Amino acid sequence: MKPEFYDLRRLAADIRIQTIRAMEKFGSGHIGGSMSIADILAVLYGRVLRYKAEHPGWEDRDRFVMSKGHCGPAQYAALAISGFFPIDWLSTLNQGGTRLPSHCDSNKTPGIDASTGSLGQGVSVACGLAQGAALKGQKHITYALLGDGELQEGQVWEAIQFAVARKLDRLVMLIDNNGMQLDGPTISKDIDLAPKFRSFGCEVYETNGHDVAKVSPLLEKIRDNAPRSGKPTVVILKTTKGCGCVFAEEKAVNHHLPVSAEDAGRAIDEIERRLATGLLPGGEVA
Repeated sequence: MKPEFYDLRRLAADIRIQTIRAMEKFGSGHIGGSMSIADILAVLYGRVLRYKAEHPGWEDRDRFVMSKGHCGPAQYAALAISGFFPIDWLSTLNQGGTRLPSHCDSNKTPGIDASTGSLGQGVSVACGLAQGAALKGQKHITYALLGDGELQEGQVWEAIQFAVARKLDRLVMLIDNNGMQLDGPTISKDIDLAPKFRSFGCEVYETNGHDVAKVSPLLEKIRDNAPRSGKPTVVILKTTKGCGCVFAEEKAVNHHLPVSAEDAGRAIDEIERRLATGLLPGGEVA
């Protein structure tokens, strides 16, 4: 791993650790998808997104929609580490009176740009944000992170047709392509998504979603070259559900799991071991 990317690997590890601790405090959580996007969030909040943590409503910020809203806990960890709110808020995850509900809520949490949770709808919100910015002549970029399971929703493809028709070239859709949904493999698991998105008129890229040394340069290039020839951009990120959390990796289906103190301690120790030995989050050689 190149030394310049260690900060992102450290950030991804911390996002995983803080997410696991928050779920341990509550006793359970949507661990699988939260772990598969930790590296993507590290790149977004560590290198790519324009934001002011002390001013979450800054008008010129990039917008980010967590379309797979049940993975809000991982975004909360990224937001807390980035300074949007105190780290100790994470211990209130999904509890009475919390500002960090199980699914993203823009009315409760600083740094959340859209309330999500009904799968397939977040990308429509992102299209609306991107279209609104275009009408106002604003130059920020709108990002949406989608799960591959929600690609089974027809509304997603209706939204993509809208994005192409309106030439929303400051819209970037990130696909967490882990091949699993709540109860097993996704319908799209064996479908080559890249040509499908290209057939709709999108500009498409693919990379390993757990290797920040690949994800960061790609997303920085997309950001720096926007707008991109009148087309919305899709980045297909190959991931593994539960990646980086050893007790989730051991389960065939890990969408939502109980999280004990023993589980959390073992997972955090392994996260630190892999980071220290230069391995990728899933234990592969970098």
